[in-house]
Amino acid sequence: MDVVRSAFHDECDRLGTVLRTLDRSDLDRPTRCAPWTVADLLAHVRTGAGRLADMLAAPAPGPAQVDAAGYFGAAKFLPAVDAARIAAARDQAAAGDAGPSPGRTGAVLATDFDRAWRATLTAVDAHPTDRVVRTRHGDAMTVTEFLRTRVVEVGVHGLDLAEALDRPPWLTPTAARVIADLLTGGQALPPDLGWDRLTLIGKATGRSPRSRTEQQALDTAGIRLLAFGG
Repeated sequence: MDVVRSAFHDECDRLGTVLRTLDRSDLDRPTRCAPWTVADLLAHVRTGAGRLADMLAAPAPGPAQVDAAGYFGAAKFLPAVDAARIAAARDQAAAGDAGPSPGRTGAVLATDFDRAWRATLTAVDAHPTDRVVRTRHGDAMTVTEFLRTRVVEVGVHGLDLAEALDRPPWLTPTAARVIADLLTGGQALPPDLGWDRLTLIGKATGRSPRSRTEQQALDTAGIRLLAFGG
């Protein structure tokens, strides 16, 4: 849990720092997560980062049924689920601190985001690491495994935000380690690929293409990268 907690803390703290530098025009930029703008995507990330606090306030379900890898299954990416996710983020952005008021800037978003992710860590610290929670999709997971999925959400969408804002990726080393280990199942990559963790994450999540040669190297090594929705 310590590694996952540190990764969540570090990545959220870094994103909050970035948010404080954004103005209204930055929030209106389009992202690769169409039809979301930067403001819409930030609303989605903020909701995801704060979700665990409410989950821990609910009664614990039965035993854990899935881990972090199992959480990212095809059912999470069905058209109806995608449509609901898109609509919810846009509604939250319009109604909340990312809304259309000219006075709402990244600094305001940062305050709300910090409140959300810090509330999550306060709730996590008050429970044992094997405490089971139920996700909004109905999965029963341990706190540690669900927090791992939050590292993925904040870290990978941070790459999307950096791209939309024309900034270098700000992925933290702790988050990169947690995400890379999840995507590879903890297996070591073939050395001849020459991928660092940032490259791995981009190629595994479809942010950058994999060549046929790269895929053959993975196949030869018996590595099947986790594919979201696959």
